[in-house]
Amino acid sequence: MAAEGTANAPTAGEYIIHHLQHLQNAKQAAVVDFSVVNFDSVFFSTLLGIATCFLLWLVARNVTSGVPGRYQAFIEMLVEMVDAQAKGIVHSAESRKFVAPLALTVFIWIFLMNAMDLLPVDLLPSIWHVAGPAMGAPDYLRVVPTADLSVTMGLSLTVLLICLYYNIKIKGAGGWAHELFTAPFGNKFYLYPVNFLMQVIEFVAKTVSHGMRLFGNMYAGELIFMLIALMGGAWAMTGTGIALAIGHIIAGTVWAIFHILIITLQAFVFMMLTLVYVGQAHDHH
Repeated sequence: MAAEGTANAPTAGEYIIHHLQHLQNAKQAAVVDFSVVNFDSVFFSTLLGIATCFLLWLVARNVTSGVPGRYQAFIEMLVEMVDAQAKGIVHSAESRKFVAPLALTVFIWIFLMNAMDLLPVDLLPSIWHVAGPAMGAPDYLRVVPTADLSVTMGLSLTVLLICLYYNIKIKGAGGWAHELFTAPFGNKFYLYPVNFLMQVIEFVAKTVSHGMRLFGNMYAGELIFMLIALMGGAWAMTGTGIALAIGHIIAGTVWAIFHILIITLQAFVFMMLTLVYVGQAHDHH
């Protein structure tokens, strides 16, 4: 029975490749194709975005001036932490009215998206394995939105647009255009092309690194969880090698505990870089 089950089971490579496929509206092309939509990433990121807004609304709705409950106290700690960081980076009190709540929302939203990695690797995909084909959908599902480069780059591009907005709002269209051609090397006409090129490279580098950093860490974490799952799967299918089962439990527990730090840290880093980039948009050169 064990041999028969093993023969029909996917190989380790097939298992990982299957779990790295998105639920899409079309087969992924070899070149960049903006008509391809990762429905799973859109669904889970939207769902968790709604959950973030609901959690914050719930606290605001039930806030009390007396002794706060545990949940309210926790959110108040987050608000104070984000507000302190925003005050140290964005010196415009008017801008902080928008930027500080934005940073808080970004932190909680990305934390929740990252936390999807803590669910058992095959939990939701196994449910979709039954429900998806029954609805005529492909049997693919990825549940960690931040392990999708299109999501993290979409977030970083949104931060870029906010930075461009504040550049124009704070400095004026003419002032920002002047800065594009005169910083960082000075107001010399022969340096205008070099200055402009350096400014463009800076914006592109910050945006790409902002999105790639979050994606790379979460993608790597997802792969490690898959490898740990393979240890337990090998033991379950063969019924031998108790060391695999023990290793699966120990490695899964240790990595999950350590991963809590990673998902929190990555959310914090993305939030801090958002504040830093918006703060830089307020600075005059």
